[in-house]
Amino acid sequence: MKNLSGKQIVLGLSGGVACYKAAELCRALVKEGATVQVVMTDAAEHFITAVTMQALSGQPVYGSQWDTRQPNNMPHINLTREADAILVAPASADFLAKVAQGRADELLSLLCLARPAQRVPLLLAPAMNREMWAHPATQRNVAQLRADGAVVLDVGRGDQACGETGDGRMLEAHELCDELISFFAPKPLSGRRVLVTAGPTYEAIDPVRGITNRSSGKMGFAIARAAREAGAAVTLVAGPVHLPTPRGVHRVDVVSARDMQAAVAAAIAQADVFIATAAVADWRPAQSAEQKIKKDGSGQTPQLHFAENPDILAEVAQSERARSGALYCVGFAAESHDLLAHARAKRERKGVPLLVGNIGPATFGQDDNALLLVDAQGATELPRASKHELARQLIAEIDRRTPGVAGKS
Repeated sequence: MKNLSGKQIVLGLSGGVACYKAAELCRALVKEGATVQVVMTDAAEHFITAVTMQALSGQPVYGSQWDTRQPNNMPHINLTREADAILVAPASADFLAKVAQGRADELLSLLCLARPAQRVPLLLAPAMNREMWAHPATQRNVAQLRADGAVVLDVGRGDQACGETGDGRMLEAHELCDELISFFAPKPLSGRRVLVTAGPTYEAIDPVRGITNRSSGKMGFAIARAAREAGAAVTLVAGPVHLPTPRGVHRVDVVSARDMQAAVAAAIAQADVFIATAAVADWRPAQSAEQKIKKDGSGQTPQLHFAENPDILAEVAQSERARSGALYCVGFAAESHDLLAHARAKRERKGVPLLVGNIGPATFGQDDNALLLVDAQGATELPRASKHELARQLIAEIDRRTPGVAGKS
């Protein structure tokens, strides 16, 4: 099932150059299964046409409160009664001010005011120049809107159409789509703190070479995203991967196993759940050369000596908080064969209540996976699916297994 299947979204566009992103956003929402009803202000139509938005949404676009296509001539009432949410993107400084003050002089602001506020949430994606965003009047309006129950999303930072750089950009279409998906998701982990490790580690041989593995980090990033969707405060300790940080997740970048060990040690005291997804290198060169090791033409290969890396999962699982039940630990095992036997052995060896196994060569770098959940009672298979879907299933399993963990209501 798609993430927004069955959802009816009113997508409002106020005036701003960020309207170009609304086209991609509309397409993304439809792709996720939503029915999208576009409502545009007159100012928005200076930046993008209603024809474009109608083609992308597959629905007639509304722009006037006097539109006679509605039998009772009340589009401000009719368009909100079946909606699951109103998302205004872009929401200009003028539009934020208008809604904060309860003004309603055109269709979009009118339907925001006329919506059944208890069951039709209002989400606003601001878009404006950095000075406009920082102005005390705008910040007062944002505070008032939040106090009135609207969800005012973050702004992005970067280059702006005016040539300046700073805060005030509208979030990108995929970020807004993720925000909406997360908004609708159940929040069983609300109040809990989750620490996730993801990706490979890199152990330097010399300044240009090292030992690593083929882990892409995608599974760990999907788990971090799913935990955040479920309402948790999430910290993600990531090895050297090139993946975007999931919305709302605090990311700590590391390189080596010892870097990851230090990052986990710094964050673990605040965690209620620890999910060790990272493919941590078992060994590292005992000494890393200060300069590149070169061939000398003799045919002799350099002699490398290895030291064992710290066992991060075992250290955390053996801590007092984990043994007392205040911290729930989940381990991962990437194997090449005999998955069940190796996963059972690793669970016993690490001392964790839940071990998640997968076949590494079949999943590294892929967008889908199949998981095997191993605990003291036996093993459960999660059939092949997207890593995001599997991450959601895993988070649901963790929630089911942790009724006594801090933050659980």
